[in-house]
Amino acid sequence: MLGLLALREGGRLQVHAPTSVRESLALGLRLDAVLDRFCGVNWHEPPVGEYAPLGGPDGSAGSLSYRAIPLPGSPPPFAREWPGSGPHSVAYQFRDARTGGRVLVAPDVAAVTAALAAALAESDVVLFDGTFWSADELVQVKSTAPRAEAMGHLTIRDQSLALLTGLPARRKIYLHINNTNPVLLPESRERAAVERAGIEVGGDGWEFDL
Repeated sequence: MLGLLALREGGRLQVHAPTSVRESLALGLRLDAVLDRFCGVNWHEPPVGEYAPLGGPDGSAGSLSYRAIPLPGSPPPFAREWPGSGPHSVAYQFRDARTGGRVLVAPDVAAVTAALAAALAESDVVLFDGTFWSADELVQVKSTAPRAEAMGHLTIRDQSLALLTGLPARRKIYLHINNTNPVLLPESRERAAVERAGIEVGGDGWEFDL
């Protein structure tokens, strides 16, 4: 959400998100009203199951198509009064028709569903939820903080490290990493464990050639 506000001085935004997410942002934070005073926003309901073309901002067709994979998840705390109908968390899978290459982006994973497991197995590049290393990571900083599972995230140490290690994808990357996660420290043992497993810690500005 903050990223959309940071882009408000540019051209009209094209945002792909489920209706329930749009309702949470529009009703809970009045995001539409703010953006309409600046650049404006067009919302697009993502396709679920089957791929659909992912056109450019000017409507031009390209070789990319995409689909959403609904995942378990709750509305954010600021939008509990507007729960909406539909998923609050999705993964996106992109496919290039020219090469057949596929990228999966799953930054908010509370559980691995059958549909997500199938997408993980067939993707060439996987960008996956790396929010927390351990379940009690925030509790160590603040005793009243929620555990990772209560916030809807698998942990690297106990869950996703083994999951990603067994995938055939040629590149596997953690993203959406919380600032308490020790994998952000290049010399940490947690970072070493991730790199030994052939998994990268994501950075800004990366590009992926399919």
